[in-house]
Amino acid sequence: MDDLYPLILAAGKGVRMRSDIPKVLHPLLGKPMLCYVIEAVKALRPSRIYIVVNGQSSLRSEELGNYPLEFIIQTEPLGTGHAVLQARPLLQDREGVLMVINGDSPLITTRTLRGLLRSHRQSGAIATTLTAVLDDPTGYGRIIRGSDNKIEASVEEKEATPSQRKNKEVNAGFYCFNIPHIFPYLAKIEKSPHQKEYYLPSVFSILRKEGEEVNSFPASSPQEVLGINNRYQLAQVERLMREEFLKSLMMKGVTIIDPSSTYIDSTVKVRKDTIIHPQVVLQGATRIGSRCQVHSFCRVSDSWLDGDVVILSNTVIESSTIKRGARIGPFARLRPECLIGPEAKIGNFVEVKKSVVGRGTKVGHLTYLGDAIIGKKVNIGAGTITCNYDGKKKWQTIIEDEVFIGSNTEIIAPLTIRKGAYIGAGATVTKDVPPHSLAISRDKQVNIKNWVLRNRRGKK
Repeated sequence: MDDLYPLILAAGKGVRMRSDIPKVLHPLLGKPMLCYVIEAVKALRPSRIYIVVNGQSSLRSEELGNYPLEFIIQTEPLGTGHAVLQARPLLQDREGVLMVINGDSPLITTRTLRGLLRSHRQSGAIATTLTAVLDDPTGYGRIIRGSDNKIEASVEEKEATPSQRKNKEVNAGFYCFNIPHIFPYLAKIEKSPHQKEYYLPSVFSILRKEGEEVNSFPASSPQEVLGINNRYQLAQVERLMREEFLKSLMMKGVTIIDPSSTYIDSTVKVRKDTIIHPQVVLQGATRIGSRCQVHSFCRVSDSWLDGDVVILSNTVIESSTIKRGARIGPFARLRPECLIGPEAKIGNFVEVKKSVVGRGTKVGHLTYLGDAIIGKKVNIGAGTITCNYDGKKKWQTIIEDEVFIGSNTEIIAPLTIRKGAYIGAGATVTKDVPPHSLAISRDKQVNIKNWVLRNRRGKK
């Protein structure tokens, strides 16, 4: 909408968060809370979104998604009324609607914002505010209505009388104002005697004194207007968001055995008939195909799993790709940049780093594979390691198809083990192995007869 000018208030330092991170950048289900507000506004299709930030803010467009954002600096923390006035030089010559949105209310929906905008346009009022009735209105400004049930004022809780505090209808912190008419009224807001700030809702009483009407629109749900001021509220809101997100996954055919102990970012996608066991964490850009199983105490971040993959308990997977039918774990770790081929098996206490593991290859247990390219149908015995680092540089190991590597083998990179070769158990391999060859590297076994008996007699 070319005549809609959204202005998100994100200049608060979040003192009660006790953090060096800007409050609106604290994550919820894997994304900064401000991203949810921006997404709700984006669906209204404004040509640009304006965001008010403080002079020390570290907010950057790249953290907040690919959308035209324009940052407006509030040099002094003088309240919401002062923050909105910082947009005056940019917008005072425009015609349209200024929509002011709290950046710390990530549960707000496009549906409610669209209803607020529609109500404002239909009312003909200069100002419209979103309201909600809360069971516990503590911390919110109270809506004061006159005998005609029209809004007379919005009073901050610290300045409200005891009787006003009993009022459960609150100012939700979302507004629509007519441009350019609203700016002269905003300029008349006076500092609060308690906080020494310019509160945006104070404009309501100014408008009423000037004979203007203040319209109101009720939120679809009280939960939508919940703001975040501390880490306890952050956890409360995340719990609500997680519950809703997991419900949406289950309605699409994903089995989540215990939603209360399952933690999946809103950025994750899971296809139907996959089973997620309790105490699983799925993060970032993770994609999981159909008919997969992710067992308890696993963490998967920024990874792609094809269909029919099984991840057994206590496995950690980071920035990797796992092809169809592979089986990982238990107690396995895939570090970034791994590609595990179809039907491959990565067993317990195996660590893989920046490696390719081919189709049908088995790495059963107690093994480290780093900077390796491993072909199809390779068998790697227990206790095998690729020695990829010489103290200065990482080197690559290449193991071709159908190689058999015995247990307790050290492979000193860089080298290549050719197709079909065998490596004897306990070998230290330091040079290339030709195809279909047997490589052995160990001392000859010597048996000393009756040594134990003689040793016992000597002790006596």
